[in-house]
Amino acid sequence: MSTKATKVPSQGGFRQAQAWLHTWCGLWFSWLLFAVFLTGTLAVFDEPITHWMTPEHHAEEAAAAAKKEKGEPTGDRAQRLAWGMAYMAEHHPGASMWELWPSDAQGGGELRVFWFDANRQYAGVALDPATGKLLTEEGGHAARATLGGHHFVDFHYELHAGTVGLWIVGIAAMAMLVALVSGVITHKRIFKDFFTFRPKKGQRSWLDAHNAVAVLTLPFQFMIAYTGLVISGTTFMPASKVLHYGTGPSAQVRFVSELGDSDKPAATGRAMPVPVLESFAARGQERMGQPVRAVVIDHPGDAGARIGVYGWNGDDESARRLSATTGMVQFSAATGEVQRVRLPGAADGGAAMLAQSAMSGLHMVTFGGWPMKWLYFLCGLAGTAMMGSGAVLFIVKRRQKHLGEFGGATARVYRLIEALNVAAIAGLAIACVGYLWANRLVPVGIGHRADRELQVFFALWALALVHAFVRQPARAWREQLGALAALCLLLPVLNFVTTGDHLLAQLLRSDWESLGVELGVVAFGLAALGALRHLRRKVAR
Repeated sequence: MSTKATKVPSQGGFRQAQAWLHTWCGLWFSWLLFAVFLTGTLAVFDEPITHWMTPEHHAEEAAAAAKKEKGEPTGDRAQRLAWGMAYMAEHHPGASMWELWPSDAQGGGELRVFWFDANRQYAGVALDPATGKLLTEEGGHAARATLGGHHFVDFHYELHAGTVGLWIVGIAAMAMLVALVSGVITHKRIFKDFFTFRPKKGQRSWLDAHNAVAVLTLPFQFMIAYTGLVISGTTFMPASKVLHYGTGPSAQVRFVSELGDSDKPAATGRAMPVPVLESFAARGQERMGQPVRAVVIDHPGDAGARIGVYGWNGDDESARRLSATTGMVQFSAATGEVQRVRLPGAADGGAAMLAQSAMSGLHMVTFGGWPMKWLYFLCGLAGTAMMGSGAVLFIVKRRQKHLGEFGGATARVYRLIEALNVAAIAGLAIACVGYLWANRLVPVGIGHRADRELQVFFALWALALVHAFVRQPARAWREQLGALAALCLLLPVLNFVTTGDHLLAQLLRSDWESLGVELGVVAFGLAALGALRHLRRKVAR
């Protein structure tokens, strides 16, 4: 009897401890994790979002398609490389690196050139593939400056705050793993919970919804949090890097350079013209077995120059490989000797870098094609719902029974949590769709335009937070959901008014990316409208 008497309380105590950990660890990080998951889910489709946010490219694509249909000539790869090299020699002769993207995998498409400017920032322009002229000057149809869908990519892993943001998200990811493990231990009937949903039961309904989306996507949540931490492992565990390279920007540049390009040659100081690039491109394509994506010249104009030829991953290759690295062949510009060959899917830096590349592919869904992207999108939405329902469940439970966790300040803390729930869930969604509105309303020619779009995003989110504190929680939910529904459902109208483009036109020209973005936003608007109607009926009862 004495054994039984000591065993039962011990098990109950452990489970209670895990429940406490799950509740509070989950609550204090739920708002940040909701933002990370929502923007990370949108980041799955960052390219279609960028496509929608740069309508000027639609005209370029239509013009290119018309030229192709009419059989109008454009430069072949050799000509495009020559044009790109001539542009760089005229405008950026002193750059330490020239990067030429001559064509798409089929030999057509855009001609782009890139370089590092005086501040070591990556810069680039588009050239006319038929004449080699600078499009921004000759064509007069430069795309509007925008971060496009990459805003969601950057925000979800560093909050647009650099290394500090990366650390904050990393700590939140660790907290998420803790909450997941403690949640599994806490729930005795984890699989039964998956098949249980009791609608219109208040707290029970929220608990069932939280359990169902958590159990349904539990492996995905573990995977996405773990791989997110592994990708940035050198930041979160910097001891060996700091000991070997030191600290500061120069140390970081040296570390990155040696990690991915340890045998990069030094400039000799002896002048040498850049050789004709087409022969290097042809040899590189043959060695790596992929069409040429880019030709990179290190130290152009120097006798120590190196020419790197990089490949395009085909859709079939991307679908079956976790590692998204492309093929690469490097040559000595002076002798034409092959210095290094990397086959598609391999990684520089040995098995550790290959493992990290595979983890990156797993996290960033670079494999599996569109079906896998949609699976990640749906699982991401489920994870977002898990965070949101958990935060709402906390306060719904305490509306029915005041637990007094914070003594005399409990009511004020509950009010704080209510407001943060509204701003983090409805307010963030408003900021996301408001970012798309800003893309259409901010003048195209304004300076620092991409920053202006970001400012609109953060300003709307801040306004939603203030509104959530000023208004009563139930009213704040209804008003913000109403605003969200209106912004989403009217976005196609705004697009038509500002660009003349609309859903039918997108359908007729098979612009599935623009069509998908607008229909997706409309679907979110309908969901917000449904939630608003539910809240209104609840008030009416």
